[in-house]
Amino acid sequence: LPITEPTANMIVDIGGGTTEVAVISLAGIVYAKSVRVAGDKMDESILQYIKRKHNLAIGERTAELIKTTIGNVMPEEPYETMDIKGRDLVSGVPKTLTITSREIQSAIAEQVDVIVDAVRVALEVTPPELSADIVDQGIVLTGGGGLLKNLDILLRDETGMPIIVADDPLSSVVLGSGQALDNLDILREIAID
Repeated sequence: LPITEPTANMIVDIGGGTTEVAVISLAGIVYAKSVRVAGDKMDESILQYIKRKHNLAIGERTAELIKTTIGNVMPEEPYETMDIKGRDLVSGVPKTLTITSREIQSAIAEQVDVIVDAVRVALEVTPPELSADIVDQGIVLTGGGGLLKNLDILLRDETGMPIIVADDPLSSVVLGSGQALDNLDILREIAID
């Protein structure tokens, strides 16, 4: 992103522990907000949903696999399904269960709403002249949460802004940090003393 240009860029980074929403322009931060809702909270919600609804105990890795395989914020029929294995909380023995993307949507709905609200608030407090740039440039979605199916479409529908998913959302923060170190002069410009 051209961070030193006089145009505004909006970035939404949905990581494991937090979601960061930022508007940057002229090598400065116009707005930045971090919410403690991201991929890990979604995994925990999936785990709790399956425990509560199906009396099945699953591990955190299984919950993450469910999210990355059939997680979808706007699933359509026929819903994707996935067979999962866990321990039946009633009988105590291992059990296999089929779940749908519709169930996962309802399990993570609260976290998705928090992320959408954070983006909406950022747009509301961004100065009008910079908002015009965001309308033209779009909002860049990055981080592992950016890979959640249809999240870009939901954000577009909720904000009216174009949404661009970064080319490599899982690595973009690391790649950006590497570029910052390669361009220490720009890093010094934006660094806070």
